[in-house]
Amino acid sequence: MGNKKLSYFKILLCILVVVALTLGCGALRGPSPEETPDMEPSEPQVPSQEEKQGEPAPDDSAQKPKLPEILGAEQGQEPNLKVFIKDENRVQEMKMEEYIKNVVAGEIKNDWPPEAIKAQAIIARTFVLEFINEKGQSKFGKAHISTDIEEAQAWNPQAVNDRIKKAVDETRGLVMVHQGKFVKGWFHSNAAGKTATPKEGLNYKKGDPPYIKSVESPDDSPKIPADESNWVYKAPKSKVIEALGSMGKPIKDFSKVSIAEKGPSGRTTVLAFDDTRVSAPDFRVALSSTDLKSTMLDAVEMQGDQVVFKGRGYGHGVGMSQWGAYKMAEEGKKAEEILSHYFQGIEIVNMWK
Repeated sequence: MGNKKLSYFKILLCILVVVALTLGCGALRGPSPEETPDMEPSEPQVPSQEEKQGEPAPDDSAQKPKLPEILGAEQGQEPNLKVFIKDENRVQEMKMEEYIKNVVAGEIKNDWPPEAIKAQAIIARTFVLEFINEKGQSKFGKAHISTDIEEAQAWNPQAVNDRIKKAVDETRGLVMVHQGKFVKGWFHSNAAGKTATPKEGLNYKKGDPPYIKSVESPDDSPKIPADESNWVYKAPKSKVIEALGSMGKPIKDFSKVSIAEKGPSGRTTVLAFDDTRVSAPDFRVALSSTDLKSTMLDAVEMQGDQVVFKGRGYGHGVGMSQWGAYKMAEEGKKAEEILSHYFQGIEIVNMWK
């Protein structure tokens, strides 16, 4: 009887050991896929601040040219400008952004779409820095730049309003660069549908910059003045002969005028007065760039003692068309998009905060 009790005890002990081992293995095994309860996938791990610092950062400094040394400003600091005020025959020192407000008000209408005004502000800032970087100073004495429209940009402090101020403030320090250099901030009023290359529109002799191409331009706003869309200019023959003489082409008379050559955009590049050939862009300036509005000429002919020019658009046609910018801004384009259309492959960088 005692041996039977001992056997029962041993069997019971073995059963307990087996149960204990089974439960222990189950705990170590973990749940099977079927046993896993429904749950949301875990969120991806967010890198710590230390890990972020290890990531490569954009090298903005590689894209920024240095401020012209003559300005005496530290890099990243808004420079002061010495401006020759032509109407007052004096030099006035002012902050760069103050100068920009005054020239933007002189170059574009202060009730235009904000993004068009912003594009003009970026061009104005780029223009003056490129001017100083290339020429060093104004032709008018001890000044960096002047208000003379033939040398630099138009100037109209009286037209500065809240819209101009806001556009300039919201683009503070922004300029266009290409391969680490300030671009040439060319612009004009109306490209008549297509912009010009620098050689074509300006007779630019240093080679066309790679960022200036002949591009389509939406110069079709109904608000464009009629005499900028299509125009006729009748120039007295005597005035034409005087203009030719100022170009080093002295002639006493001519009986025929013709378009001798055209460029990629369709603009006239060479005019012929009998056998005397001249650069059309240079002739436009010599004659009167406000009367002969552009070189997008449809016809040139003699009518008695007058030369009749029939054309379209206003300005040299190089760079940004202001009326094209107007239309693009109305369609919702941002200033950066407008500029990238007219200046291809450029970057917009911030030169100061």
